[in-house]
Amino acid sequence: MALLALAPLMLLIAFWVRADSRGPVLFRQDRVGLNGRLFGIYKFRTMRVGSLGNGPSITVGADLRITRAGTVLRKYKLDELPQFINVLLGDMSVVGPRPEVPHYVAMYPPETRERVLSVRPGITDLASIEFRNESELLGNAADPDDFYVRVVLPKKLDYCLQYVATRNLLLDLSIIFRTVATIFARS
Repeated sequence: MALLALAPLMLLIAFWVRADSRGPVLFRQDRVGLNGRLFGIYKFRTMRVGSLGNGPSITVGADLRITRAGTVLRKYKLDELPQFINVLLGDMSVVGPRPEVPHYVAMYPPETRERVLSVRPGITDLASIEFRNESELLGNAADPDDFYVRVVLPKKLDYCLQYVATRNLLLDLSIIFRTVATIFARS
C-alpha cells in the first residue's frame, strides 16, 4: 500500500534524479539481511555515476560525489523510499535493524551478529532516529571510518539488540511515528 500511495512522489523523484545527472535512477547495493542472507537494497541514486570507488566507503559531510538532487533526497531520507520494493520482495520490513554492508557485519561480535540478523532488517529503526545526522557527525571526525567502527557502530548495535529483545507492534508504530516526525522536523 505504501508503494501505491508513494508512487506519484517516487515518479517525480525519479524524473528529478534523471534530470539532475546522468545515470540510472536507482542504486542497488548488497546488504546483509535475515539470517545473514545477502540481498540488493534499492535507493534513489544520490551520487554521480562512477564515484563510488573515488572516495571513502562511507559518505561524510558535504561529499562532492553527491548530486544536487542527492543532497535534498538524503536530507529528507527520500532516497530510502525505493526500499518499499525490498519490503514487497520480503527482504526487508518497515521497521527493524538497518541492514549493513558485509564489510561492517563482519565486525559484529558473533553473538550480536546472530541476534541482529535473526530478524528482518528494516527501512527505519531506533538507530536511524538517533543517528539522523550521521553524515555530519562522521564529517567532523578525523578518520570517519575509524570513528564509525569504534563509536557509531557499537551504539547502533546496542539499539538493534534493544529492538530485537523488545519488538512489538506498539514499538514499531512508535518508531514509524518518530521517524516521520524527525524527517519533518528537518524542514
